Amino acid sequence: MLSKKTKYGLKALIYIARQDSTVPVLISDISANEQIPKKFLEAILLDLKKFGILGSKKGKGGGYYLLKDPKTITAATLIRVLDGPIAMLPCVSLNYYEKCDDCPHEDVCSLNKFLAEVRDNTLELLQHKTLHDLTGA
Repeated sequence: MLSKKTKYGLKALIYIARQDSTVPVLISDISANEQIPKKFLEAILLDLKKFGILGSKKGKGGGYYLLKDPKTITAATLIRVLDGPIAMLPCVSLNYYEKCDDCPHEDVCSLNKFLAEVRDNTLELLQHKTLHDLTGA
């Protein structure tokens, strides 16, 4: 299940991607139009800025804007930036791997094999869907 942070982050990015790319988008506009609490949204947008997804401009005419073409930003990247691992268990994570404490033999663990397959199928979809695709354009 997606966290609220990820859900709100995706909604905010979709909103920004649908706007005129030459004009920064105000936090208050995103908050009002997407019904996202403003304080929570500010923290999410700062994370997205820190990871190089968004840029910002201060002052009159300021706001947030995409740093990259929405066609190049995958859903997998966004979910990892906002929520961390996509895999359901750390022992099948490609980027956040950790051995499970209660599993002595991953190579024969049927749960590991099953959830690796779930991860692969999920990634196949998420890596081929872009922010542009999510805008419905």
